[in-house]
Amino acid sequence: MNNTDLSKKFEDYLFTLKWKNEPEGLYEAIYYILQLGGKRIRPQLVLLSNKIFNGDVNAALPAAAAIELFHNFSLIHDDIMDNAPLRRGKKTVHEKYNTNTAILSGDAALIFCYEELLKLQADKISLAIKLFNKTALEVCEGQQLDMLFETKISVSVDDYLEMIRLKTAVLLGCALQLGAMLADANVKQQELIYEFGVQTGIAFQLQDDILDTFGNPETFGKQVGGDIIQNKKTFLLLKAFELANPEQQKILNDWLIKKEFKNAEKVEAIKNIFNQINVREIAEIEMENHFQKAIQAVHQLSVPDEKKNQLIAFADALMKREK
Repeated sequence: MNNTDLSKKFEDYLFTLKWKNEPEGLYEAIYYILQLGGKRIRPQLVLLSNKIFNGDVNAALPAAAAIELFHNFSLIHDDIMDNAPLRRGKKTVHEKYNTNTAILSGDAALIFCYEELLKLQADKISLAIKLFNKTALEVCEGQQLDMLFETKISVSVDDYLEMIRLKTAVLLGCALQLGAMLADANVKQQELIYEFGVQTGIAFQLQDDILDTFGNPETFGKQVGGDIIQNKKTFLLLKAFELANPEQQKILNDWLIKKEFKNAEKVEAIKNIFNQINVREIAEIEMENHFQKAIQAVHQLSVPDEKKNQLIAFADALMKREK
């Protein structure tokens, strides 16, 4: 069973899940964001990890659904906090419906995560929920740090890397560890595949930062330059401040404190500074460093090379994406 088969198996399972039609908008909004598609990276990782450790992929489907529902819950709420107009090239939930409906539908999606986890094999439920809860809290911590960084004057690159570890990377690690746990992999193997997920997740988010500024609007699926417009303390911006000369720092600071501006003008001005300092190339080197750490974790797994290569190929595809 290849990754395409795993993806189809998951899609078939996801859309067998049925929720009520009333009250108007509440469950419809969950269906809406799920039907926007996305890459389904996290549920695929649950199933891929489970398969690598010779588990019953069918029995792992509810765990994959829980991870995907949680991911979409976080996207609904993050888009509200970021005032984002687009998600996967379509209107965000709060734009299509309204903010209150988006908040409630996100809450409902989170509750459905636990309904899915309760479908797991009885002796796995407690461990799965414990891991899920730890991860969910870490994701919330990461999102809070992300928001705090918008107004915090001094943020280091290390601070930023810890924030994206929490906000993005731990969920990939959780997905992989869940799959391994359900396949009865031992603790050491679970820790290694979790580390692979975390390092891949950090590299994935650095790639997202790069695409947010330098991506193609037609393929990216979100507003290009959104991080710049919102003064997000991304790796690119933090490195730019670290390496900028006094004149460049003044330009950056002036744009960050402006209350009224044209979005396109601000994006272009800050991109120009980024290009002068070559921060895109620096970010790509940092991304590659974390990717290599992920690969090192894979090589320590006690599985055949063929299965290790499946993980490496999956991570490599993420690093070469355009959206």
